Amino acid sequence: MEKRQASSFYQHFDSQERPVIDYYTGLFNRFIFTSQSILTDFLNPRERYIFKKIVGNEAQIMEFGGYQNAEKKRIYLCEWGEQITPAVFNIVALNVDYNQKWNELTHSQILGVLTNLGVEISTFGDIISDDKGTWQFFVKEDLASFFIDNIDRIGHAKVKLEKINFKQVIDVNDDSQEKNAISISLRVDAVVSAITNLSRSQVKKQLLEKMIKLNWHELTESNIIVNEDDILSIRHFGRVKIMKIDTTKKGKYRLTLKIWQSKKR
Repeated sequence: MEKRQASSFYQHFDSQERPVIDYYTGLFNRFIFTSQSILTDFLNPRERYIFKKIVGNEAQIMEFGGYQNAEKKRIYLCEWGEQITPAVFNIVALNVDYNQKWNELTHSQILGVLTNLGVEISTFGDIISDDKGTWQFFVKEDLASFFIDNIDRIGHAKVKLEKINFKQVIDVNDDSQEKNAISISLRVDAVVSAITNLSRSQVKKQLLEKMIKLNWHELTESNIIVNEDDILSIRHFGRVKIMKIDTTKKGKYRLTLKIWQSKKR
C-alpha cells in the first residue's frame, strides 16, 4: 500500500470538501503506517463515498449504522480477511421512553436536544420512528451513558432513554418517491427550480438564506453543477437524490429523482 496525497483527490471533489479529503487521507495513511484497524465516527453518505475513494481496493471497508438502510454509518477499515461482526462498530441503540398518550415528539426536537449537549454530530447516528410514536436513535458505545444521564426531557415530555438490542430496533419504512423532472440546465438553481416548481429568483433567494445544501454542504452560489448521486437538501421541501441524468431531444435534462419530502407537523 502506498501513502496517499490529499491533493491528488482535490480535482474530483468540490473545494469545500478539501478538509474532509485531508482528514480521511491522513486516516488512511495512519492505517498504512500502524497496520491497526480504524473505526470512524458516524459518517454521512458523502463522507463515506470520499473515504472509500481514498482507500480504493487497498484494504477492507465495512460499514454499519445500527439497522438496515441507515443513512449515517460508522466505517471499519481493516486488513483483508479480518472477520467482522456488528460488535466491532461499538454502536448502541437507544429507545426513547415517554408518555405517548399526552405527548408527541418530532425528529427536530430530538435532534435539537442531542446537538445541544455539546457533542459532535458525528457521535450519534440516525434518529428513527415507526410513525406511531416510537422513537429510537444510535450512538457511539462509549458515549451511551452520557446521553442516558443527560437527557430526561425532550420538548415538554419527560423521557427516559433505554438501551435496546438490535433485534428491538423498529422497522423503518422508506417513504421516498421516485419522480422525474425536466431542467434546462444542471446548475443547482435550475435543478432545484425544476424539482420544486419555484422560480429561479425564489431559488436564488433560498441559496442566499442558506436553505439549500448539496451533499451536506451549505450553498450560496447558484452556478454549482449537479451530478448523478448528488444529494440536495431543501428546507421545507425535503431531501432529493439525483438517481440518473439523461438528455432530451431538445437538449434539456431529464432527471430521475428519489425524493423524501418533509413531513408537515
